[in-house]
Amino acid sequence: MSPALSDNPQQIAVIGIGRMGWHIAAHLAHAGHSVTVCDVVPGMAQRWVDEHGGAMADSPVDAVKGCAFVISSLPACRELRAVAAGIADALAPNAVWIDHSTTSVEAAREVATAVAASGASFLDAPVSGGVDGARNGTLTVMAGGTEAAFATAEPIVAAYAARNILMGDSGAGQLTKMTNQICVIGLCQALAEGLDFAETAGLDVMKVVHVMLQGSSASWQMANRADKMLAGNFDFGFSTTLMRKDIGLLLAEAGEMNVLLPVTSMVSGMLDEVDEMGGAQWDWCSLMQRQRQSHS
Repeated sequence: MSPALSDNPQQIAVIGIGRMGWHIAAHLAHAGHSVTVCDVVPGMAQRWVDEHGGAMADSPVDAVKGCAFVISSLPACRELRAVAAGIADALAPNAVWIDHSTTSVEAAREVATAVAASGASFLDAPVSGGVDGARNGTLTVMAGGTEAAFATAEPIVAAYAARNILMGDSGAGQLTKMTNQICVIGLCQALAEGLDFAETAGLDVMKVVHVMLQGSSASWQMANRADKMLAGNFDFGFSTTLMRKDIGLLLAEAGEMNVLLPVTSMVSGMLDEVDEMGGAQWDWCSLMQRQRQSHS
């Protein structure tokens, strides 16, 4: 999906060009923005520039100089806080930092406060849609921050997202992403159980999936992951490690709120078993592998 050329090209820094950031930066460049990329992995930024043009920087501080917008996609709270410690004072006045990392609510609010003190704005804006959504420019963005910062960022985010919604003040984006993960975790395990049941019963499982996609059990996971789960193909997508990190964040938040999450807690333990099976970097739908082995 190619984004339309922007009527108002901007200077944008993209920090973290892994599986998600790579495609986000590419959409921005192809929309006509001036993009500077930065990544801790040696050679990653140069490879991106070789493919998409733009510029590269050796450090986040160098990347953000003079930029109206900063976009980041980082692994966890530690990396977000480290980047913030380096760039908060270097952000241009009135710049907007759009962070697509999944972090704790506390980390998001800490960074928002630090960035505001420098005269810039911060949006905690985790995404849903996975690598396919980033590649196709169809991500869903759930943002937390001020209405003014969100309105300023909307035309930029439109280059790579199909839906972008302000959920509330700082931290609301992360809370919404946690809600998303709670809802999807149980679905994927249920799908693994259903597919395994149908397979063991000797049914044509893809025919079963075709039928179910027309009914009440249909889900994004079923439409986009059932074939890969059946094939045992997990070398893609959102890793078990990252999903375990997300679950840890939301279980901690739920504990603070005194909200019980029995299904999420149970699947968390199952993903621990996938990790022990060697599946740390498999897509987390590898819950299917654990399900199959549970009765082999």
